[in-house]
Amino acid sequence: MPIFEYKCTKCGGVNEVLVPSASAKAPACPACGNKKTEKQFSSFAAVVKEPAPAASKCQTCPGAGGCPNFNG
Repeated sequence: MPIFEYKCTKCGGVNEVLVPSASAKAPACPACGNKKTEKQFSSFAAVVKEPAPAASKCQTCPGAGGCPNFNG
């Protein structure tokens, strides 16, 4: 179920609401009860894992024999 942000056209309050679908009816403002709220554009958070270290920075390989992890 997606989370949408809605802004009240009367008091300007912003609230987050779990809605069953993107086409669901806009909720009333919980602060003032106004029935006119507008869906807001909001960004999302993403988690990016750190990339694997390059072969030249590998700390576990033997000195002159190459790196067994990178076919070298």
